[in-house]
Amino acid sequence: MSVTGGPGGELLGRVLLTRVIEPGDEAGGRWVRELGIGEVVRRLAKGGPPLPGVSGTRWAGLVARAQAARPRRDLEAARDAGVRFVSPGDAEWPGQLDDLGDARPLGLWVRGRPSLRMWALRSVAVVGARACTEYGAHMAATLAAGLAEQGWVVVSGGAYGVDGAAHRGALGAGGATVAVLACGVDRPYPRGHTRLINRIAEQGLVIGELPPGDHPTPSRFILRNRLIAALTCGTVVVEAAHRSGSLVTARAAQRLGRHTMGVPGPATSGLSAGVHELLRGEAVLVTDVADVVELVGEIGELAPDRRGPVLPRDLLEPATRQVLAALPGRGAARPDEIARSAQTAQDDAIARLYELRALGYVERHGDGWKLTRQAVMSVRDGRGPG
Repeated sequence: MSVTGGPGGELLGRVLLTRVIEPGDEAGGRWVRELGIGEVVRRLAKGGPPLPGVSGTRWAGLVARAQAARPRRDLEAARDAGVRFVSPGDAEWPGQLDDLGDARPLGLWVRGRPSLRMWALRSVAVVGARACTEYGAHMAATLAAGLAEQGWVVVSGGAYGVDGAAHRGALGAGGATVAVLACGVDRPYPRGHTRLINRIAEQGLVIGELPPGDHPTPSRFILRNRLIAALTCGTVVVEAAHRSGSLVTARAAQRLGRHTMGVPGPATSGLSAGVHELLRGEAVLVTDVADVVELVGEIGELAPDRRGPVLPRDLLEPATRQVLAALPGRGAARPDEIARSAQTAQDDAIARLYELRALGYVERHGDGWKLTRQAVMSVRDGRGPG
């Protein structure tokens, strides 16, 4: 372990601890908060009694990791790969990550040119199933492209399925996207997405908590999801089964007070079952980018009203529509019967019946009134008469 004091001591200490403390380790985060980076590194170097919250066996493992760490070598490897290390308090640090408390990252390895802090200010996570359906991939790509076109940064995990579709949708629209990896950012994972992740690094940002060359594990994928949730203004889940890691992201977003959204799928689809479970809770149903922006955007960025086409009968005055609705579907009715059903006076009903006759909705039939053939057909197929 080679860490000294001075101006670079804090940086080297944080880089060293990324080799020692696993992402999201709240015990480690508490040590850093209460004792400071320098003292935690000193205790690990000394290998004395365990710090609070860990067993002797685990402490021995942490000490061994610390002794094997080479923070200067990690920084050199990062520079060679075009990667920088961003610490809490740096100008580029996204302040919203501080909401994670003791589970806050010790720092982030960042690959790409843009400012992470600025991009995170207007970002949305789009996550979902790896083994997604064509519907899921289509919805993820469409939402991501729409968000990108409206100036939002799309954040996802770089994985197969919904993640990849979201990244490609944003890139295809000429927009901004961030991939949050559960491994070293210099070593794209999954391997099949190497070209995609390299493209993201060229046009956007690839970030992660783990030092250069480090590998992913199942637990690191799960813990990575809290980072996606904290970094963004809201999380959209496109497809997710009951035990999907995407639900971890959504629930983390809920705990952090971020907007949580779900795209509904077929009731028979197991890949949408987890999304539907979210929607039965506090998540908001969204079907397009306007719905998403209405939640995460500024005041006044409202989604359009969800209505069918305006029909001719929609333009009638309410009282006239009520009289029209009072006519039977078959046969004729007397004016007094129509007035009673429409809850109006007989003279008023007659006046409105003549108005409806001029518009082609009704016709006189002896002493009564009936719907025209065209009006009956319009009720069936949603058109107006004529």
